[in-house]
Amino acid sequence: MTTDTPARLLQLLSLLQTPREWPGGELAERLSVSRRTVRRDIDRLRELGYPVQATKGSDGGYRLVAGKAMPPLVLDDEEAVAIAVGLRAGAGHAVEGVDEASVRALAKLEQVLPSRLRHRVSTLQAATTPLTSGDGASIAPETLTVMASTVAGRERLRFAYRAKDGTESRRLTEPYRLVSTGRRWYLVAYDLEREDWRTFRVDRVREPFATGVRFAPREVPKGDPAEYLRQSIQRRQETYEFDVAFAAPAEYVAGRMPAWFGSPVEQEGGCSLRGVTGDPVEWLAVRLAMVGCEFSVRGPGELVDCVRELGGRMARAGATGRPH
Repeated sequence: MTTDTPARLLQLLSLLQTPREWPGGELAERLSVSRRTVRRDIDRLRELGYPVQATKGSDGGYRLVAGKAMPPLVLDDEEAVAIAVGLRAGAGHAVEGVDEASVRALAKLEQVLPSRLRHRVSTLQAATTPLTSGDGASIAPETLTVMASTVAGRERLRFAYRAKDGTESRRLTEPYRLVSTGRRWYLVAYDLEREDWRTFRVDRVREPFATGVRFAPREVPKGDPAEYLRQSIQRRQETYEFDVAFAAPAEYVAGRMPAWFGSPVEQEGGCSLRGVTGDPVEWLAVRLAMVGCEFSVRGPGELVDCVRELGGRMARAGATGRPH
């Protein structure tokens, strides 16, 4: 019989988090306790905020249902490793849709993983290669998790940085936010030595180190780290304005285009999207085609020509690939 109540509660919670209903008798057998003890343990879990639903019957059953808040999860070794590997793979390639929340989750998980499981995660990560990846530079997941932890903890961050021209420097910063553009990760931070705000491409960061020194957050320029990053990038590179009309509702297009490009505006017959970008026109042309609806490019001319050429190339490829 299990006499360690905390250990028994964790074992019971692990069972209940499996998506099925557990008869009271089966739970009692699994835990080597009486059904009365199972009922008391269920009450304890409810007091801790776990929404356990009971069903009536000769044996009675219990299952964990969705509640108003997210209670702590209990993962076995295999589940923890699977989640960590998935988060590391996504974060390391800056896949569109994998934003700071995923990095924070990875930082929290790796912080509490036992050393034996961290070793398994690292070994599996090193032994596998993804078939596809984003077109941005790859980033070590450890770099992102260190940065995410300093952002969340308002802790000064020191790191080595390589600028676009190859210049190496050491930076001491107050990290404010990690921002994903869909292809790359950037750190928005206050540079203490330069006494000004800066943006840093995370793939150019090396040896990030959390100093342990806390700081009071400053007000980021423009009031929004994403907007500050957008304007910062525009100042450093050649950009162009684009204007595209879609034959689909704005909500549909917004769900299939990176927020980085702006918000579509409803218009008769669909919506329009205007923005500024420094991305190659070839990449933007492909990205527009991936929205999955009819569209027309109203500018610039280079993008119009690129879309026309891409469309012709795809049509020819489709014609020559027909079975005979």
